[in-house]
Amino acid sequence: MSSPIAGKRIILGISGSIAAYKAADLVSQLRKREAEVFPVLTRGGAEFITPLTLQTLARQPVSVDLWKEGQGWQPGHVELADKADLMVVAPATADVIAQFAHGLAPDYLGSLHLVARCPVLIAPAMNGKMWEHPATVANVAVLKSRGVHFIGPEDGMLACGYEGAGRLWPVEGIVEKIENLLLASPAS
Repeated sequence: MSSPIAGKRIILGISGSIAAYKAADLVSQLRKREAEVFPVLTRGGAEFITPLTLQTLARQPVSVDLWKEGQGWQPGHVELADKADLMVVAPATADVIAQFAHGLAPDYLGSLHLVARCPVLIAPAMNGKMWEHPATVANVAVLKSRGVHFIGPEDGMLACGYEGAGRLWPVEGIVEKIENLLLASPAS
């Protein structure tokens, strides 16, 4: 029996957090459910996990550089966004959240966010002080007011040695949220 999200197209943005390594597990879990996963790495994300790893797991090309996309006439990021059922950013840094809130498109991921008309899910991962900073709090509020969904962050020991909010939500929980959002969305 096939998964209820089989064939769904998911853009997976991965930004520059140490939690980027968990994207490999997220891609694997979504592929086991027969979803199509299109990884998009920020430059910072590519410092923590390689495009080759994600490409192998997703069985899709990995987008990193907006200036090196596709060979056709249509911008690849527009075509990808048009076909997506869901856009997920896990992990999402404070920088990516700020870019999205302010409509900035300095890279492939930011450009995708501006052209995507599918639901968006953000799974933050950062230092707790960054998460609680008034600028981040305001940026999250702006995105929520636009209908962007959030999951996490989780409380716990952070990579920086501090304890508190900022850990990436567990992969299993992110997958469950993805399934719920895809099943609640109108059929594409």
